[in-house]
Amino acid sequence: MHALLPGARLSIAAILAAAVAAPAAAQQTERYALAGANVAVYNLAGEVRIEGGSGSEVVVELTRGGADAGRLEVDIGDIGGWQSLRVIYPNDRVVYPRMSGGGRTNVRVRADGTFGRIDMPGARDRRGDALAFARDRGEQVRISGAGGGLEAYADMRVLVPRGQRIAVFLGAGHATVSNVEGELLVDVVAASIEASGTRGWLRLDTGSGGIELRGAEGEVILDTGSGSIRAGDVRGRRLVMDTGSGRVEARGIEVDELEVDTGSGSVSLSEVSARRIEVDTGSGSVHLGLLSDVDDVEIDTGSGSVTLTVPESLGAEIVIETGSGGITLDVPVQVREVQRNRVRGTIGDGNGRIEIDTGSGRVRLLRG
Repeated sequence: MHALLPGARLSIAAILAAAVAAPAAAQQTERYALAGANVAVYNLAGEVRIEGGSGSEVVVELTRGGADAGRLEVDIGDIGGWQSLRVIYPNDRVVYPRMSGGGRTNVRVRADGTFGRIDMPGARDRRGDALAFARDRGEQVRISGAGGGLEAYADMRVLVPRGQRIAVFLGAGHATVSNVEGELLVDVVAASIEASGTRGWLRLDTGSGGIELRGAEGEVILDTGSGSIRAGDVRGRRLVMDTGSGRVEARGIEVDELEVDTGSGSVSLSEVSARRIEVDTGSGSVHLGLLSDVDDVEIDTGSGSVTLTVPESLGAEIVIETGSGGITLDVPVQVREVQRNRVRGTIGDGNGRIEIDTGSGRVRLLRG
């Protein structure tokens, strides 16, 4: 039996030490500070937590992950008047292990690491469009849960000072927002978004994934290409909820203007106080429960029943029309026009306006 040479022992020890140290180093948290009125953060894969912070700077705490985490680069600089932090992935194939094995999404990424559009107040170009930085669509990058490519991601904690304007972009993963006060855009390609306790202007936008909002004050826009929207305890000037395909549920809404649009999916709104309400669904039932008087309500569904519950104090001119389906009135109405599938009349003082139109479905007007 041959004894190992001393040098060989040291080499083996060094190799073992390096193997242990590499993952540990990859998990170290990096800290970046960004100053300025406009801040943007870009990351293709990972979990992002956006939280209210103190001081005058946006702080990004970043933790790398994946076998190729060391190949990620972080660039910071001014792009289009926005102080921007970008995580650079040096490959057009990114493997994000947390994504289900068959899952994948594509993102067009510009050479500087930016993607998407900054669609928020004060971020418009000379044509009035959302900023897309030189209108460069970028090159396509595929993010998948398995296969060949760069196996890397970056988890982030973004601390936002009060009154900050900030845009956060994510390709795949998950995003959460809590206790942020300012102007915030969260735009993700394939990820769900959860938010709570926000104040100010808020836009949550996902191409594919659900949105859940609990507690917000200000102007709020929730938009998903495919996925459900759930919102509760929202107060302010305006609430917009838009989904191409998915259910919309909201409770405890107190706003001046409420807009809901779904291509395919039911809408359920309860405990609503709003002066102007517009609900439009291509296919899906609508339930709207009002707590107060209104100025203008429009409900339009291509296919689906409509149930409107109103308080005793409500007064409005009403027009109800259905292409195929009955009309039920459980509220005292001074009827001025009745046809087979059309009713026109007045409730109470008639000061407001309510119009309901469904191509196929029953309409019920009930007392709350």
